[in-house]
Amino acid sequence: MTIELTIDRQPVSVPEDATILDAAKAAGIIIPTLCYMPDIASPGSCRVCLVEIEGARTLQPACVTKVAPGMVVRTNSKQAREARRLSVELLLANHPWDCNACVRNGQCELQDLAQTMGITDVRFPYAGEEVPLDTSTPALVRDMNKCILCRRCIGVCQDVQGVSTLAPRARGFDTVVGAGVGDNLCEAVCVQCGQCSAICPVGAIYEKDAIEDVWAALDNPKKHVVVQTAPAIRAALGECFGLEPGTCVTGKMVTALRRLGFDKVFDTNFTADLTIIEEGHELLTRLKKALVDKEPVALPMFTSCSPGWINYMEFFFPDLIPNLSSCKSPQQMFGALAKTYYAQKAGVDPADIVVVSVMPCTAKKFEAERPEMHGSGYQDVDYVLTTRELGRMIQEAGIDFMALPDGEQDTPMGMSTGAADIFANTGGVMEAALRTVYEVVTGRELPTEKLHVTPIHGLEGVKEAALTFENCVPDWKFLEGVTAKVAVAHGLANAQRVCDKVAKGEADYHFIEVMCCPGGCIGGGGQPRMTTNNVRNARIKAIYAEDEGRPMRKSHTNPAIEEIYRDFLGEPLGEISHRLLHTHYEKKESSLTPATQAK
Repeated sequence: MTIELTIDRQPVSVPEDATILDAAKAAGIIIPTLCYMPDIASPGSCRVCLVEIEGARTLQPACVTKVAPGMVVRTNSKQAREARRLSVELLLANHPWDCNACVRNGQCELQDLAQTMGITDVRFPYAGEEVPLDTSTPALVRDMNKCILCRRCIGVCQDVQGVSTLAPRARGFDTVVGAGVGDNLCEAVCVQCGQCSAICPVGAIYEKDAIEDVWAALDNPKKHVVVQTAPAIRAALGECFGLEPGTCVTGKMVTALRRLGFDKVFDTNFTADLTIIEEGHELLTRLKKALVDKEPVALPMFTSCSPGWINYMEFFFPDLIPNLSSCKSPQQMFGALAKTYYAQKAGVDPADIVVVSVMPCTAKKFEAERPEMHGSGYQDVDYVLTTRELGRMIQEAGIDFMALPDGEQDTPMGMSTGAADIFANTGGVMEAALRTVYEVVTGRELPTEKLHVTPIHGLEGVKEAALTFENCVPDWKFLEGVTAKVAVAHGLANAQRVCDKVAKGEADYHFIEVMCCPGGCIGGGGQPRMTTNNVRNARIKAIYAEDEGRPMRKSHTNPAIEEIYRDFLGEPLGEISHRLLHTHYEKKESSLTPATQAK
């Protein structure tokens, strides 16, 4: 059913469940917003989108007011304009005026609104009270001096991630956004996913900046500094320089990193391929124990490459930790190998190697400091930059990103396949694993169009697929006729649905992929803002195109992976692999890690 109404003298027809904001967009009319965010329930708290409705006693927020038949709306009346301007002025009166030193300067929605509304002078004196920064975790910084109580962070933390770390505390003028029952994130149940930082309209919460540490390493002639880039970066970094979402900039990114001064530009995709080999063999080993040896074994097996998801499991489902793959994430595998395998090949003292990661994820900063991540004898990964931080670093260096020629990653840890590319997307790790596992078991390529497993593509919260093994090779005959059932979840509220089923014994899956962030890594908390579903879909499409354009699209066909097993690791799940590439996790009570505590 559609509703007919009038907005600013224009007739509009929209679905019956539309809001006035939706209707205005359909008519090409811009209503300013601040607390509103697509794909997340709006609280209607900022009052920046107030409009006048004929017959209504008061102005109404357009973002939460549903349309009605015959409704007459005026978005630009004197009363509406003045009310919206007053709302913004009151926000500014309670907000520090340190824009030039703010991490969001030039990308601040409050700043943009003030400029759009022509506000050059605030009529009210500054009424804020200074509170200390919360720098208690490795990943995130909270500056409650800048919080405008839009509650976007609360919405994403509670509704999308289902973690509920952030919530309003107190009432009226005393309202603040609190982190659990304590004052700092380290005291709370926080998975460090950074979705709050990705959705904050101002500088109230943001990633802990590692740029100065990286510059210091690059400026130190005694250090050999290598960088790895996650697959999701190549489909998002261009947005920092005005390119459309979904523009792949792999070659320009490589050249930019070289010009920043990195000694080697490698690729996390290399260890994404390695993850598939290790994780695939781990899954097959568990299946053999269950089906042939009749031993008790933790099935279904969950993927383990998303650190926010690992944190979530440690907090909320510790009884399912044995179901996690013991594989480290590709980031941590890379760090361990950079300070062992690469150090040997390059003839560099591992104590002098600095490993920098560029990740779409703030939780990767937390992961790098975990006490478990010292398999190389050193901290495996030294510094983690988000996509946004790398964008700022390139700008600081005065590099004209758009004019850069395309470069190529260094060998050996820069060679990868299309299967590694799709790690960026929800469903990508599962598809990459199925490409390899099916071929290992049957000796034949996955019998799907373009090697894609389409039931697990897209942004549906929980996706399922099934694959039957037929005509298996001798070593895997025990899987003959077995139908492998898999599931994919992204966003932690969706992960909870799957975990609940597993915990209750109601799931018959063999393998489950979970990505912490909506859309997977392409929607990570460290990606360029704003990440709506339209942006997620554009990045996902670009990543699949990158995969399809590769000469190698299956992890086990990567010659650099064959080489590292032949020359260094020996065999999948072997002694060296277990020491460097695998780990374990335990139940956790708060975000306070030993590394954080030491600080």
